[in-house]
Amino acid sequence: MTVAEPRLTLERRLLREHPILIACDEVGRGALAGPVAVGAVVVDAPRARKRVPQGLRDSKLVPEMRRAEVAARAASWVSGSSVGWASAAEIDEIGIMRALGLATIRALGELRMQGFVPEEGIVILDGNYDYITAAGARDLQVRPVIKADRDCASAAAASVIAKVARDAHMTALHDELPAYNWARNKGYASPDHREAIRTHGISAHHRASWSIADAPTLF
Repeated sequence: MTVAEPRLTLERRLLREHPILIACDEVGRGALAGPVAVGAVVVDAPRARKRVPQGLRDSKLVPEMRRAEVAARAASWVSGSSVGWASAAEIDEIGIMRALGLATIRALGELRMQGFVPEEGIVILDGNYDYITAAGARDLQVRPVIKADRDCASAAAASVIAKVARDAHMTALHDELPAYNWARNKGYASPDHREAIRTHGISAHHRASWSIADAPTLF
Protein backbone atom coordinates (compact mmCIF):
# COMPACT_ATOMS: atom_id res chain seq x y z
CA MET A 1 0.00 0.00 0.00
CA THR A 2 1.33 3.41 -0.94
CA VAL A 3 1.60 5.83 1.96
CA ALA A 4 0.63 9.39 1.12
CA GLU A 5 3.30 12.03 1.54
CA PRO A 6 2.82 14.57 4.33
CA ARG A 7 1.76 17.97 3.03
CA LEU A 8 2.14 21.61 4.03
CA THR A 9 -1.54 22.56 3.89
CA LEU A 10 -1.91 23.33 7.59
CA GLU A 11 1.49 25.01 7.86
CA ARG A 12 0.78 27.38 4.99
CA ARG A 13 -2.58 28.31 6.48
CA LEU A 14 -1.14 29.01 9.94
CA LEU A 15 1.81 30.94 8.51
CA ARG A 16 -0.60 33.50 7.09
CA GLU A 17 -1.19 34.54 10.71
CA HIS A 18 2.17 33.78 12.37
CA PRO A 19 5.75 34.62 11.34
CA ILE A 20 7.05 31.16 12.27
CA LEU A 21 5.66 27.73 12.98
CA ILE A 22 7.36 25.20 15.26
CA ALA A 23 6.41 21.55 14.90
CA CYS A 24 7.19 19.07 17.67
CA ASP A 25 7.01 15.28 17.87
CA GLU A 26 8.26 12.74 20.39
CA VAL A 27 9.97 9.39 20.08
CA GLY A 28 10.61 6.82 22.78
CA ARG A 29 7.41 7.31 24.76
CA GLY A 30 6.67 3.59 24.91
CA ALA A 31 10.21 2.31 25.44
CA LEU A 32 11.25 0.42 28.57
CA ALA A 33 14.72 1.97 28.62
CA GLY A 34 16.43 5.17 27.60
CA PRO A 35 15.24 8.74 27.39
CA VAL A 36 12.30 10.22 25.59
CA ALA A 37 13.30 12.63 22.82
CA VAL A 38 11.28 15.45 21.28
CA GLY A 39 12.21 16.90 17.92
CA ALA A 40 11.36 20.52 17.15
CA VAL A 41 11.65 22.24 13.77
CA VAL A 42 11.04 25.81 12.67
CA VAL A 43 9.32 26.62 9.38
CA ASP A 44 8.57 30.07 7.99
CA ALA A 45 6.53 31.06 4.94
CA PRO A 46 9.42 30.87 2.43
CA ARG A 47 10.34 27.37 3.65
CA ALA A 48 6.71 26.28 3.46
CA ARG A 49 6.68 27.20 -0.23
CA LYS A 50 9.50 24.76 -0.96
CA ARG A 51 8.95 21.14 -1.91
CA VAL A 52 8.72 18.59 0.87
CA PRO A 53 12.04 16.69 1.07
CA GLN A 54 12.10 13.42 -0.83
CA GLY A 55 11.16 10.41 1.30
CA LEU A 56 9.93 12.44 4.27
CA ARG A 57 7.38 10.55 6.34
CA ASP A 58 6.57 9.94 9.98
CA SER A 59 9.74 8.27 11.29
CA LYS A 60 7.91 4.98 11.90
CA LEU A 61 7.24 4.76 8.16
CA VAL A 62 10.83 5.46 7.02
CA PRO A 63 13.00 2.32 6.70
CA GLU A 64 15.81 2.36 9.26
CA MET A 65 18.54 2.26 6.63
CA ARG A 66 17.16 5.47 5.08
CA ARG A 67 16.31 7.46 8.21
CA ALA A 68 19.64 9.27 8.60
CA GLU A 69 19.53 10.41 4.98
CA VAL A 70 15.93 11.59 5.26
CA ALA A 71 16.66 13.33 8.58
CA ALA A 72 19.58 15.19 7.01
CA ARG A 73 17.37 16.39 4.15
CA ALA A 74 14.70 17.44 6.63
CA ALA A 75 17.21 19.40 8.73
CA SER A 76 18.43 21.21 5.62
CA TRP A 77 14.89 22.04 4.57
CA VAL A 78 13.68 23.66 7.82
CA SER A 79 14.88 26.99 9.20
CA GLY A 80 16.11 25.41 12.43
CA SER A 81 15.87 22.16 14.36
CA SER A 82 16.64 20.74 17.77
CA VAL A 83 16.09 17.69 19.96
CA GLY A 84 15.18 17.88 23.65
CA TRP A 85 15.58 15.01 26.10
CA ALA A 86 14.18 13.72 29.38
CA SER A 87 16.02 10.83 31.00
CA ALA A 88 14.64 7.55 32.31
CA ALA A 89 15.27 8.84 35.85
CA GLU A 90 13.21 11.96 35.12
CA ILE A 91 10.43 9.82 33.66
CA ASP A 92 10.42 7.80 36.89
CA GLU A 93 10.36 10.96 38.98
CA ILE A 94 7.69 13.03 37.22
CA GLY A 95 5.87 10.63 34.89
CA ILE A 96 5.97 10.25 31.14
CA MET A 97 3.63 13.12 30.19
CA ARG A 98 5.44 15.71 32.28
CA ALA A 99 8.73 14.33 30.98
CA LEU A 100 7.51 14.85 27.42
CA GLY A 101 6.70 18.45 28.28
CA LEU A 102 10.12 18.92 29.90
CA ALA A 103 11.88 17.49 26.84
CA THR A 104 9.87 19.79 24.56
CA ILE A 105 10.70 22.85 26.65
CA ARG A 106 14.38 21.88 26.39
CA ALA A 107 14.07 21.53 22.61
CA LEU A 108 12.46 24.98 22.42
CA GLY A 109 15.26 26.34 24.60
CA GLU A 110 17.80 25.10 22.08
CA LEU A 111 15.86 26.85 19.32
CA ARG A 112 16.07 30.05 21.37
CA MET A 113 19.84 29.67 21.40
CA GLN A 114 19.66 29.52 17.58
CA GLY A 115 17.87 32.89 17.57
CA PHE A 116 14.22 31.84 17.30
CA VAL A 117 11.49 33.17 19.61
CA PRO A 118 8.81 30.50 20.07
CA GLU A 119 6.35 32.99 21.59
CA GLU A 120 6.27 34.85 18.28
CA GLY A 121 4.90 31.85 16.42
CA ILE A 122 2.60 28.88 16.83
CA VAL A 123 3.58 25.40 17.96
CA ILE A 124 2.10 22.30 16.30
CA LEU A 125 2.25 19.29 18.62
CA ASP A 126 1.56 15.80 17.35
CA GLY A 127 -1.27 14.18 19.30
CA ASN A 128 -4.37 15.30 21.15
CA TYR A 129 -2.88 16.58 24.42
CA ASP A 130 -0.92 19.76 25.09
CA TYR A 131 1.81 18.49 27.40
CA ILE A 132 3.90 21.61 26.74
CA THR A 133 1.55 24.02 28.53
CA ALA A 134 0.92 21.40 31.22
CA ALA A 135 4.69 21.36 31.91
CA GLY A 136 4.70 25.10 32.61
CA ALA A 137 5.26 26.82 29.25
CA ARG A 138 2.40 29.29 29.63
CA ASP A 139 3.21 31.91 26.98
CA LEU A 140 3.14 29.68 23.91
CA GLN A 141 0.35 29.17 21.39
CA VAL A 142 0.18 25.38 21.18
CA ARG A 143 -2.05 23.49 18.77
CA PRO A 144 -2.26 19.70 19.23
CA VAL A 145 -2.94 17.99 15.91
CA ILE A 146 -3.89 14.32 15.75
CA LYS A 147 -1.69 12.44 13.24
CA ALA A 148 0.39 15.55 12.58
CA ASP A 149 3.47 13.37 12.05
CA ARG A 150 1.60 11.59 9.26
CA ASP A 151 -0.11 14.55 7.61
CA CYS A 152 2.08 17.63 8.29
CA ALA A 153 5.51 17.76 6.69
CA SER A 154 6.91 19.89 9.51
CA ALA A 155 5.90 17.36 12.18
CA ALA A 156 7.22 14.50 10.04
CA ALA A 157 10.56 16.35 9.88
CA ALA A 158 10.58 16.72 13.68
CA SER A 159 9.73 13.04 14.04
CA VAL A 160 12.51 11.68 11.85
CA ILE A 161 15.14 14.06 13.27
CA ALA A 162 14.27 12.97 16.81
CA LYS A 163 14.16 9.30 15.85
CA VAL A 164 17.64 9.32 14.33
CA ALA A 165 19.03 11.16 17.36
CA ARG A 166 17.45 8.79 19.86
CA ASP A 167 18.46 5.68 17.92
CA ALA A 168 22.07 6.90 17.91
CA HIS A 169 21.85 7.48 21.66
CA MET A 170 20.52 3.98 22.30
CA THR A 171 23.20 2.46 20.08
CA ALA A 172 25.84 4.24 22.16
CA LEU A 173 24.25 2.86 25.33
CA HIS A 174 24.41 -0.61 23.77
CA ASP A 175 28.19 -0.34 23.76
CA GLU A 176 28.00 0.29 27.53
CA LEU A 177 25.52 -2.53 28.25
CA PRO A 178 25.41 -4.92 25.26
CA ALA A 179 23.38 -7.57 27.08
CA TYR A 180 20.15 -5.68 26.40
CA ASN A 181 20.79 -5.42 22.64
CA TRP A 182 19.72 -1.77 22.49
CA ALA A 183 21.46 -1.33 19.14
CA ARG A 184 18.68 -3.48 17.72
CA ASN A 185 15.62 -2.87 19.90
CA LYS A 186 16.37 0.77 20.89
CA GLY A 187 15.00 0.13 24.38
CA TYR A 188 11.55 -1.07 23.31
CA ALA A 189 9.87 -4.23 24.61
CA SER A 190 11.18 -6.68 22.04
CA PRO A 191 11.46 -10.38 22.98
CA ASP A 192 15.27 -10.20 23.25
CA HIS A 193 15.07 -7.13 25.50
CA ARG A 194 12.52 -8.76 27.78
CA GLU A 195 14.63 -11.91 28.01
CA ALA A 196 17.72 -9.85 28.90
CA ILE A 197 15.74 -8.11 31.67
CA ARG A 198 14.65 -11.49 33.05
CA THR A 199 18.29 -12.66 33.00
CA HIS A 200 20.15 -9.53 34.12
CA GLY A 201 17.51 -7.38 35.80
CA ILE A 202 17.06 -3.71 35.02
CA SER A 203 19.83 -1.16 34.54
CA ALA A 204 20.15 2.49 35.51
CA HIS A 205 18.82 3.34 32.04
CA HIS A 206 15.55 1.44 32.50
CA ARG A 207 12.33 3.15 33.58
CA ALA A 208 12.17 1.49 36.96
CA SER A 209 8.71 2.85 37.82
CA TRP A 210 7.16 0.99 34.89
CA SER A 211 5.74 -2.53 35.10
CA ILE A 212 8.53 -3.76 32.89
CA ALA A 213 7.96 -7.47 33.48
CA ASP A 214 4.39 -7.12 32.22
CA ALA A 215 5.12 -4.76 29.33
CA PRO A 216 3.68 -5.91 25.99
CA THR A 217 5.97 -6.77 23.12
CA LEU A 218 5.80 -3.83 20.72
CA PHE A 219 7.66 -5.35 17.77
